[in-house]
Amino acid sequence: MLLAWKKFIMGKKSKKDAQEFQLRLMDNILSLHADLRNGAYRHGGYQEFKVYDPKPRTIHKATVRDRLLHHAVYRILYPFFQKTFIADSFSCQNYKGIHKALKRFLAFGRIVSNNNTQTCWILKCDIRKFFHSIDQQILLKMLDERISDKRIVGLLQEIIISFNSGRPHCGLPLGNLTSQLFCNIYTNEFDQFVKHALRIKYYIRYADDFVIFSGSKNCLEKLILLIAEFLEQKLKLILHPNKIYIKTLSSGMDFLGWVHFFDHRVLRNTTRRKMFRKLKENSKSETISSYFGLLKHGNTGKIKERIINLSL
Repeated sequence: MLLAWKKFIMGKKSKKDAQEFQLRLMDNILSLHADLRNGAYRHGGYQEFKVYDPKPRTIHKATVRDRLLHHAVYRILYPFFQKTFIADSFSCQNYKGIHKALKRFLAFGRIVSNNNTQTCWILKCDIRKFFHSIDQQILLKMLDERISDKRIVGLLQEIIISFNSGRPHCGLPLGNLTSQLFCNIYTNEFDQFVKHALRIKYYIRYADDFVIFSGSKNCLEKLILLIAEFLEQKLKLILHPNKIYIKTLSSGMDFLGWVHFFDHRVLRNTTRRKMFRKLKENSKSETISSYFGLLKHGNTGKIKERIINLSL
């Protein structure tokens, strides 16, 4: 619990709820520990608010007590499950992330296109309302099959069913650290299907977005139905019908905020507009430095010049 607290409090020392919890830190931790030992722990409710990034998302924020537990659970379970994840799943994992996924995209593009001498086709799909569509009962069954200690399974059930999306037994809250891990456990079933049943070699997934590379457009078209059937029948997830694309690498594929080509990538228009909108609100040197860190991953010379001119 103390190790989890050290991780949790990073960047939150100025938050009022964290400060109040810290005033009686050991009493609060011992109380939580006692409730866990005797089976009396009950997850509290959530504070709901919206963010725009760029589309609106509803965030559900648990109490400090519950979020501390989430960190403790994550510390123990993440190493256990991470070993089961495929190499090309990149979201919410240590030493991975968006930039590693972007590098992998470039590498696969080069391999499948045979260094731009052959046509490389890419299928990109998106799962509709991903977090709110996760079936809690299916997730709990996955956890129960892998965790022998049923007290732990019971605790995870308490965390999972604490959230109500408005649909019976569905959804995970955007805002829980445990939700990130649960989503990877849930979609790992799909990853394994793609890699072992469909035998797809060039596949990348980041959260609910995934891409498949092939030299054959016809092959990718046939995969769509197989993928949709598996997601719906096994995981009760549905592909977003308006976000299924098959394009050539030479024409550019939009993935994770960038439009990718064979040997370069450019910033997505919506990402660029959002960035300049925020810079007009806040053009401090720290903000500019963070955006320059993002822009170094693509062909963004003109954008950098525009940012410099704005800051003058």
